[in-house]
Amino acid sequence: MNDIVPALPAAPSLGDFVRGLSLPVRAVRVVVTTPRLLGLSLLSALVTAGLLAGLVVALWPRAFTWADALIGAGGWRTVVATAVGFVFFSLATFLSALTLPNLVLAPLQDPLSEATEARCGDFVSPPFSLRAVARGTVESLGHTVLRLATQLLGLMVLLPLNLVPGVGSLAWGVFGSLWSMFWLSVEHLSNPMARHLYPFSQVVAALRRRLTLALGFGAALYVLLWVPVLNFFLMPIAVVAGTLLFRALRSAGALGPPPPRR
Repeated sequence: MNDIVPALPAAPSLGDFVRGLSLPVRAVRVVVTTPRLLGLSLLSALVTAGLLAGLVVALWPRAFTWADALIGAGGWRTVVATAVGFVFFSLATFLSALTLPNLVLAPLQDPLSEATEARCGDFVSPPFSLRAVARGTVESLGHTVLRLATQLLGLMVLLPLNLVPGVGSLAWGVFGSLWSMFWLSVEHLSNPMARHLYPFSQVVAALRRRLTLALGFGAALYVLLWVPVLNFFLMPIAVVAGTLLFRALRSAGALGPPPPRR
């Protein structure tokens, strides 16, 4: 097996969390040594920087306006509204940062993933076919809609924890972060699997079976999301790392062959 692709044991193990954490580091090495990936990553970083700056400027005043409209102003209401405003801002920024750059940069994700597989070896891009492109696009959009709906539903179910005095916000932060880490892993494994026409259920099932690996990968991406400057490169690093994970799962026998293309 090409040494670019991480070696995974056939069965889950205690070391899976560290293997997941190391995937973005391995992805960076692949990016900086592959000219095509490096160029696409720099373009992605420039676009992401502008989007994240615009999000903060747009959401900061609106979050507190929403809180004031919901709770009101004056006395204790002002204090509560300010706290709720911070929650609204954090949640809106987090969800927007997870989704908006990926939506805007969606046309670059398949080229990044294909270039990564080409670097891994034993891969030839399929010949262009309008029908295949349409089918792949529909499959990818379906994955995205299902992932976003499930992720948002989970966060909304956890949101009432903030109403528990004392530890409520801390509990929401911990469980919400773990939930988001898992779905970050799903999102970026979904990219190469959707390209190969695997159903979304198979993406989720593969990561549920390797939950520690998924949380390690998601934790690394989650940290990158909040580190200034590094988060500009989140999308290309995550796509490359997700493609490496896909190839590793295939090599370990954790994924069957993709459905045949028609």
